[in-house]
Amino acid sequence: MCIPPPNVTGSLHIGHALTVAIQDALVRWHRMRGDQVLWVPGTDHAGIATQAVVEKQMWKERGVRRHELSREDFLREVWQWKEAKGGEICEQLRALGASLDWDRECFTMDAGSSVAVTEAFVRLYEAGLLYRNHQLVNWSCALRSAISDIEVESRPLSGRTELLLPGCPTPVSFGFLLSVAFPVDGEPDAEVVVGTTRPETLPGDVAVAVHPEDSRYTHLHGHWLRHPLTGQLLPLITDSAVQPHVGTGAVKVTPAHSPADAEMGARHGLSPLSVIAEDGTMTSLCGDWLQGLHRFVAREKIMSALRERGLFRGLREHPMVLRLCSRSGDVVEYLLKSQWFVRCREMGDRAAKEARKSFLSFKTTSEATCPIREAHVQEGKPCLKPLFPPGCGVGGPGAEPLLPPEELAALVFPHWGLVYLPAIVVGPSDSSLPGHGGACKDPDVLDTWFSSALFPFSALGWPQKTPDLARFYPLSLLETGNDLLLFWVGRMIMLGTQLTGQLPFSKVLLHSMVRDRQGRKMSKSLGNVLDPRDIISGVELQELQAKLRDGSLDPSELAIAAAAQKKDFPHGIPECGTDALRFTLCSHGVLGGDLHLSVSEVLSCRHFCNKIWNALRFILKVLGEKFVPQPAEELSPSCPVDAWILSRLALAAWECERGFLTRELSLVTHALHHFWLHSLCDVYLEAVKPVLSRSPRSSGPSQVLFSCADLGLRLLAPLMPFLAEELWQRLPQRPGCTAAPSITIAPYPSAHSLEHWRQPELEQRFSRVQEAAQTLRALRATYQLTTARPRVLLQSPEPGEQGLFQSFLEPLGTLGHCGAVGFLPPGTAAPTGWAQAALSGTLQVYMELQVTGGDRRGRGGIWKNVGRKGRALRMEKMEALSRLQRPEPSLPVLRQGLVDPQTHLPLLAARRHKLQKQLDSLLAQAPLEGVAETQMQQRLSSLQLELSKLDRAASHLRQLMEESPDPGELKP
Repeated sequence: MCIPPPNVTGSLHIGHALTVAIQDALVRWHRMRGDQVLWVPGTDHAGIATQAVVEKQMWKERGVRRHELSREDFLREVWQWKEAKGGEICEQLRALGASLDWDRECFTMDAGSSVAVTEAFVRLYEAGLLYRNHQLVNWSCALRSAISDIEVESRPLSGRTELLLPGCPTPVSFGFLLSVAFPVDGEPDAEVVVGTTRPETLPGDVAVAVHPEDSRYTHLHGHWLRHPLTGQLLPLITDSAVQPHVGTGAVKVTPAHSPADAEMGARHGLSPLSVIAEDGTMTSLCGDWLQGLHRFVAREKIMSALRERGLFRGLREHPMVLRLCSRSGDVVEYLLKSQWFVRCREMGDRAAKEARKSFLSFKTTSEATCPIREAHVQEGKPCLKPLFPPGCGVGGPGAEPLLPPEELAALVFPHWGLVYLPAIVVGPSDSSLPGHGGACKDPDVLDTWFSSALFPFSALGWPQKTPDLARFYPLSLLETGNDLLLFWVGRMIMLGTQLTGQLPFSKVLLHSMVRDRQGRKMSKSLGNVLDPRDIISGVELQELQAKLRDGSLDPSELAIAAAAQKKDFPHGIPECGTDALRFTLCSHGVLGGDLHLSVSEVLSCRHFCNKIWNALRFILKVLGEKFVPQPAEELSPSCPVDAWILSRLALAAWECERGFLTRELSLVTHALHHFWLHSLCDVYLEAVKPVLSRSPRSSGPSQVLFSCADLGLRLLAPLMPFLAEELWQRLPQRPGCTAAPSITIAPYPSAHSLEHWRQPELEQRFSRVQEAAQTLRALRATYQLTTARPRVLLQSPEPGEQGLFQSFLEPLGTLGHCGAVGFLPPGTAAPTGWAQAALSGTLQVYMELQVTGGDRRGRGGIWKNVGRKGRALRMEKMEALSRLQRPEPSLPVLRQGLVDPQTHLPLLAARRHKLQKQLDSLLAQAPLEGVAETQMQQRLSSLQLELSKLDRAASHLRQLMEESPDPGELKP
């Protein structure tokens, strides 16, 4: 497996942390299973993005633009940036606990990657899949480079909108439609009105097109129009691609600056006119009055000229989608460039065919893509320099040239322009190249996606036949974000299949996008992009905002981001720890929707880590220094509660194994959270405390506790490596066994090895005991019994149900925070002064609230012999119950101590008033929809249930007050 190489343009964010958490958990699990694992680290040079960031830094720190430096000096700045940022990324990966094979670390511009890119370029060319052509590309005038589709942001505009763009002195308006008249040649009063959202491209118009069946223009078919600016004659052409119902039904044709117009122009044999230069200014084809002007400054001048000539026909708001460069914020232009293109259709079809054979879903990409970038280009094109003397060839003197001479002058090597590779040279016969006696290099460079698409096999040494390539390729799994499915995964599948003859991986695991708790995309301008180390170690608000100021935000964006940070993190971010962050990230479903992450969620997981830590402290204290663990296979539970926790442990191991096998890590986190928190800490540790306090102590619970700690930590290790390692090292060693030096290579508990502990029927029985304990705690809370331990009676007409509880009476009393638990024979009247609750249709629970003086004299019997069996016990219970209900006449009836109705009734009334206010407030809210409505209904039901419990408790207390004798009647 390889890590998706993060860009060296900056630090890792929470999205990267999610990738690392998932991949590292899978890697650690496989290692603990004894599998041989290779996890390759790497970073991506990021092409244009790095160039933009480095240039911003140079301008901010020294006031220097890249055009003021030589190419070599600028490259030196970039390498310095890479060394600093690459080191920071590695530091972040280590902080996240990534157990990468660091000695295999790769960079997409190191020597091995450069050789792979060169070989890939040549092979694609020889296969006819790489070709040079003059066609439209996405162009960023601010960067003076072609950019990929992924670097283009589409911003919808509902109407007129002003934007401040790079290189333009004033804001520029968009979201309008300009109507302009094209006079019909030879007919003074006839004109064709055309609408456009880009007036600056008018000088590049070469025709006007209408639909052939549009009756409004049938009489003008074959006519010529006059250009409104130049007066040149333009043909009125008919094309079925025109939509007659949109606007006036007539469109201007600008093949040099629109893909649709380029296709139309090709169909009609129209020659394109490029009127916008690489730097965003108007070219000489526009005439002296526009040449050299910024295109959006020229726009205003063109509109003024149209008004002066009487050809302006109106301006109105118009919704549109504006294409912006994500790197510079500039409007993306379509420019005609002589560039290299890759034929994707053929490779895509082949890759899709191979993917279907392997049951790997893959979508074919577009017909062709441009992998070229004009990174690090100076004001003028750099001179082409001979690389080697004539006669040299690839592989040594006299080697044959790889490409024909006409292609050599424009070869794009290397892939980013930072490393000059003597890869392609020509012989003496090629000295016909103008002014050069040897091979030369195009100053343009390849898109960073080209090298990253080779990463699965270039990182293993391709094109050389290395042992690593033979052993680990294809990869077992690719794990990455779903946003990279086409941009990276698709490219890897196409190039991997084409260059190696097989799919680069057999399985693809895609995780969700990480958003903040409000569902917003992570963005620096929103102030919600977080460094994982800030969550791990904690950070003050002042430091968070200092990082914002050190970034690349403009003043207005900085103010918005700072305000958002202050609102979201008024006291900064508390320290949460690596394990808590990893566990939280993995707890979200991999294949679900977007992941909405909040720091409070990570903090809650930190509390879970503390719970595990404290549980191990308790267990180690119980075990003591002389404890000798038994082999797990020899462990036999001595009581039903011990058997229950071992069954829960075996179930957790089964669920973890299923989660890892299906790569649904949320199943693993849920199983571990439930076992550690709800089964072990909340139930078993509490249930066995009375047993552990006895002397002499039975050895059974101690052995069970050790097994729970040992196996539970090993189950936890792939997700919480730091906590698991620290605690596991403190456990005593089993005699006669060679212990693993680290939990990372200790065997992962398998479901099969623990299957003999599984007792589903016992778990089902004990779940009824837990329900009874919850009922008892609810009664205690309702009557506000804080410290008292009231006695409890269970009553059921079903003999089997009584037998179900018989083995768990002591744990039930402990978990319910009550005193002794006994049985009330079926048909016996409910004891006076006791609270009652129904656990099911047949089982009733009674809790002592008031006791009689007569009972104080005889509190033994039923309570101290709850574990005795047989007829004698049942007779004793009935006699004891009889004494409870009919006190001896010689003793006065005196209610005492557990509950004082006069004190408790006002407390219940106050709580009821508080809950009623909450209920009234919810009922007064406006109707909600979707999830919010469901949550409100659940809250309403909960409040209504709690109010009914309080009403019943208050009624019961008033009844007790009425039944209590007047204290004066008890005087002798």
